[in-house]
Amino acid sequence: MTRTGRKQKEEPFEPGLVPPPGELLVWRDSRHFDHRQDLPCTLCGQPTPLRSHSGEPAHKACAEDWITANPVEARRSGRFASDPAPKPTSKKGQGDHA
Repeated sequence: MTRTGRKQKEEPFEPGLVPPPGELLVWRDSRHFDHRQDLPCTLCGQPTPLRSHSGEPAHKACAEDWITANPVEARRSGRFASDPAPKPTSKKGQGDHA
């Protein structure tokens, strides 16, 4: 009897906000990195393991440049967006300092 591979339950991969032109994307979620293969970036054609929220292969720098060159389309389409800001885990009154 052979064992079939387990399918991981995929959580929704919701994008955050499209950054203003010239600002950096925040792609901290590990789902932006494809460990299996590099695919051609849809913007420059060079291989990349990075993926947008929709799974589109794209270098982060290429996506940032595209947002700067196409700010209206970037806002309208949401093609490339940052990850949502993480919820704070520290307790009230305990800042990041020691």
